[in-house]
Amino acid sequence: MRKVIIVGAGISGLSAGVYAAKSGFDVTIYEQHLTFGGLSTGWSRKGYFFEGGMHWLTGSSEKLELNRIWKETGALKENNPIEIRDPFYTVIHGNKTLRLWRDLDKLCEELLAYSPEDKKAIERLRKDVKAFMHVHLVVVDIPGVKTDNPCKPPLSEYTNMLPALSKLRRLSKTSYEDYVNQFKNEDIKSLLRSLIGYRYNALSMVYTLASFAIGDCGYPHGGSILLAQNMLDTYKALGGKIEFRKPVQKVVVENGRATGVQLKDSFEAADAVIVTQDTRAAFENLFDVPITDSWTKKLVKRCVGEQNIFISLGIKADLSDLPYSMIFPLEKPIEFAGCKWTELRVNNYAKYKDHAPEGGTSMTCLLIGDCYDFWKAAKQDGTYKQKKDEIGKLFIQELSKFIPRVGENLEVIDVATPLTYERYCSSYKGSWMTVWTPHDAQYNYPQKLKCIKGVYFAGQRILMPGGLPIALFSGRQAVQHLCKDTKTMFVGAGK
Repeated sequence: MRKVIIVGAGISGLSAGVYAAKSGFDVTIYEQHLTFGGLSTGWSRKGYFFEGGMHWLTGSSEKLELNRIWKETGALKENNPIEIRDPFYTVIHGNKTLRLWRDLDKLCEELLAYSPEDKKAIERLRKDVKAFMHVHLVVVDIPGVKTDNPCKPPLSEYTNMLPALSKLRRLSKTSYEDYVNQFKNEDIKSLLRSLIGYRYNALSMVYTLASFAIGDCGYPHGGSILLAQNMLDTYKALGGKIEFRKPVQKVVVENGRATGVQLKDSFEAADAVIVTQDTRAAFENLFDVPITDSWTKKLVKRCVGEQNIFISLGIKADLSDLPYSMIFPLEKPIEFAGCKWTELRVNNYAKYKDHAPEGGTSMTCLLIGDCYDFWKAAKQDGTYKQKKDEIGKLFIQELSKFIPRVGENLEVIDVATPLTYERYCSSYKGSWMTVWTPHDAQYNYPQKLKCIKGVYFAGQRILMPGGLPIALFSGRQAVQHLCKDTKTMFVGAGK
């Protein structure tokens, strides 16, 4: 058997590991920490568990071929059935509520009843979302690979997407903010602004709403941790090996070919290396030889990373009377770390009894914004912990105006910054997705090099904007490239 080393035990690394092991390779994953799942993760503090990665799963619907890939890798099993949250978000503004329903007609009816003056903008939203309800990631095999269970999408899978073409150019060139600002009502703006980061194009938001509307983007029981655990268990059952606390320092290259990896105290030989660490960061950190392929230069130039401050709360109170995901418009924006937030988006895990001690509630909040440089400077000048305390106190102060029980019963607060993501996942500037900005084309990178043989790349940077489905799919495709190059049968459904 040919020996394959995989750098990183995130979702792309586990995906690549499963498919490589199924296809008969001798596989070892080297992971720099004790944890697995990469950015798909969660953690515990004083009895409270915080979901730190997934808020919905693209491909959770069995109607989509991507669902087959989640099941082939073992990610989705009987132990993590899909929950369809509806409504997905609820704006709470004084005594008024506004809900984001999955059903498109129901959503538009609620928006119209809430703000009749926005009738024209609501109808435009309806038409845009409806046009994208058949648009999805098409699962295909790379040309020339031999596989036990070929993915051959029918022509109808492509023709069903044609209605979206007439709107694609306009939406991809319109900024998220400009699209949302077509609405007059501020609460509707707050509802729509909470779907993705503010720097994206409008297409990203419309596509997300369309995915909700077709019944996709459910939440697997057990969240990020169980999803990743299922993949790891599947990988190990296939004979795959994993080494924790073994950070790869370099991919070793001799005479234009990867020969293995350099760890702190040893060299580990391999016939091929699959790099699933953040591709943008890997180019800078894992290679001593120049990488000259043109696609790598394009990725480096165009990579705009999405960053955030992640705040987790452990509250000694049962908040199950409140909605799962709440949006609170702020009278005065919060300004910190060079960013400004006009609403708070809070996820409430009160009904998940394993997330908190009896009678307690865990909550999380994502404050999205370009703040890496701020936190990097704070780390360098010694004020990092102080500034984490400051944003934590400011957040509690604001949230307690809407939910007084939070401030009265707070037991745990945990603040993660882009430096946290960088430390645990080696992600570029602590980012967890690539921002698909207005006017920028979507790029699908080739995953292998001409200048160095035997190196393959997988991860969410490979196809904009990234996320869990791209991590999963790119791991599969990296192994298909490996199988093609080594004239090996790619085994997907087998074993």
